[in-house]
Amino acid sequence: MATLAADLPVYRELSPGGRMLRRPVINMRWYSGPKRRSAATEASTSGRTSPRFAARANTSWSAVRKAPSVAHWFGTDEIGRDVLSRVIWGTRASLLAGLVSVCISLSLGVPIGLAAGYLGRGVDALISRITDAMLACPFLILAIALAAFLGPSLTNAMIAIGISATPVFVRLTRGQVLTVKVEDYVEAARAIGNPHLRIALRHILPNIVAPLIVQATLAIAAAVIAEASLSFLGLGQQPPAPSWGSMLNTAKNYIDNAPWMAIWPGLSIFLLVLSFNLLGDGLRDALDPRHR
Repeated sequence: MATLAADLPVYRELSPGGRMLRRPVINMRWYSGPKRRSAATEASTSGRTSPRFAARANTSWSAVRKAPSVAHWFGTDEIGRDVLSRVIWGTRASLLAGLVSVCISLSLGVPIGLAAGYLGRGVDALISRITDAMLACPFLILAIALAAFLGPSLTNAMIAIGISATPVFVRLTRGQVLTVKVEDYVEAARAIGNPHLRIALRHILPNIVAPLIVQATLAIAAAVIAEASLSFLGLGQQPPAPSWGSMLNTAKNYIDNAPWMAIWPGLSIFLLVLSFNLLGDGLRDALDPRHR
């Protein structure tokens, strides 16, 4: 508040144009103060502590690298933070990365693959060559390169993973469109004069959704592993926000003295990836008529 009071006389002496430019700065200072104090207030309050603050910043130097116990079911890490709280909070980063990156891949890959398969000729040849060039680079290597180019953050990691997984959906969509567009109902729709856009969106796209859903669930599992790998390398979720990959990166230094720091994040990654893979296999059996 003292800073704001000191700024008010200077603010009154400015011209109307200067006031207009100065006002956003004063507003920013006004709103940034309570936000900084809220974290300190949350830390100083006794009793209940929010899971977010406990997972990110609540340290206890008397409980450094403690084994699992009644007080800390999964043990504590190198600065006394509860591993269970950080594993639970890190689940958000993994699920968010998996879902958002796959949505990015679907939003880019499906329209491009649909255009390549339906239009054919030069468009198909151009898109197929670009897709082949991207598929020639391993998925994880391409994601690491893009994340390093964009900068270390969870948002950039999701964008990098989504772009890296796009060629798979382009190729799958193109192959399914090539199969469906020669069916009799598509030929009938074309014969009665339906426009190409209506045929592609109304008659072709709904009939290729099933394999896309199956591939999306399998891609989520791959995206979870990719996000953990990027966080392990320092290109994903940034400290102090917990992420399973960054927790494994820290745990590698204490694997002999505190193995629980690596066991629980690694087991969480394994179970989450296994769950999405089993979900994808189940959806494939349910949606594919050949497996009924």
